[in-house]
Amino acid sequence: MAERPPQIERILAGDHKAFEEFVKEHQRLVSHIVFRMVSNDEDRKDICQDVFLKVHQNLAGFRNESKLSTWVGRVAYNRCLNHLEKKKVPLFEDHCAEGSTIDSVIGEAVQPDEYTEHQDMAMRLRAEIQELPAQYRAIVSLYHLDEMTYKEIGEITKLPEGTVKSYLFRARKLLKERLAAKYQPEEL
Repeated sequence: MAERPPQIERILAGDHKAFEEFVKEHQRLVSHIVFRMVSNDEDRKDICQDVFLKVHQNLAGFRNESKLSTWVGRVAYNRCLNHLEKKKVPLFEDHCAEGSTIDSVIGEAVQPDEYTEHQDMAMRLRAEIQELPAQYRAIVSLYHLDEMTYKEIGEITKLPEGTVKSYLFRARKLLKERLAAKYQPEEL
């Protein structure tokens, strides 16, 4: 077993300030995972708190075999899966099709005079992402918002790298189809 990072040692020794720093460092990752997988605001808040409680309780068991952020992400992901299972929310919809990238959905970078249009499109895209099945939302969020690699996403979700790529592909395709069905090409 590799040596634990000093921050973990301080947390395990009861340093509350070190845990506050730890939460601040990982809060964005946990929020992205939870907010993409769970739709109810109250549940989201409870789950985020629960994730950090579980992390704190199990920190002594962290074996330093992966990045700490990957481990924290895995705890968040598992907690969301447990929540969705209890609520009987489907993790997937069967959408097997070819697609394109998020970039092709929202287009190239916008010029300053197109800022309002870009904001409108970003709002539409976020709304459509929220409508994706939970598993797809999580993978899109981890890849595009947290800029994780396929491998890192696979470690968090315990899915093979090829499956992560496939789900990301399907999610992009589904987004493109849904946006195309709701909006005229000139609106996109």
